[in-house]
Amino acid sequence: MNQGEWLKQQVLRWGIKLTEKQLEQFGEYYRLLVETNKVMNLTAITEPHEVYVKHFFDSLTVAKILPIKQIHSLIDVGTGAGFPGLPLKIAFPHLRVVLLDSLKKRIGFLEDVVSALGLEKIECVHGRAEEFARQTGYRQSFDLATARAVAKLNVLAEYCLPFVRVGGFFVAMKGPSVAEEVRESRQALHILGKASHEIISFELPEEMGTRHLLLMKKRDHSPKAYPRRSGIPAKQPIV
Repeated sequence: MNQGEWLKQQVLRWGIKLTEKQLEQFGEYYRLLVETNKVMNLTAITEPHEVYVKHFFDSLTVAKILPIKQIHSLIDVGTGAGFPGLPLKIAFPHLRVVLLDSLKKRIGFLEDVVSALGLEKIECVHGRAEEFARQTGYRQSFDLATARAVAKLNVLAEYCLPFVRVGGFFVAMKGPSVAEEVRESRQALHILGKASHEIISFELPEEMGTRHLLLMKKRDHSPKAYPRRSGIPAKQPIV
């Protein structure tokens, strides 16, 4: 079984039906990722099956915990090589997606992938979350924000929750210290939108690791003071 068929069978268990075209798009995404990775540091994972498990399958787990067909807009903050935003866009073409990253080279790579895959309703944006979350058209405009970044949750929340509409969701893909991070972030989650939270943990196939998704629902508006100007959230997290 090739990698595309493997992915198709795995996500079919969640009711996600990938077409041949979508499998081809995942294949081309993989090819471009590995090719570009030779000249740009995008990922330490390049072996085909590992990429399909730890990048593609892992990204699509967001759709396992949310009513994804009722979600129409997504912003992926600090998207890097496009995870999880780009796999979600491939699997769910109805989504309007913004991929936001502060490194221009990575945005250039993502624009090449979007063009090669023929994707529509997707925008690759070079910039910082602290700046774009204040702009009309971005602020409190998205059904879902995602982040698969290494920043602590109280910092990520300030980057991401201001993008989310009231009633929308923020999903942070976190490591094993997620429970501790939640404890440290209760004040930030309350201030930035009275966000509820739930931790969903699961094992990747073939013993490739444990993953933790932190699902937050925004219940109130983010105060105008947030996010603070560039650099401040990381240096002075809300505690």
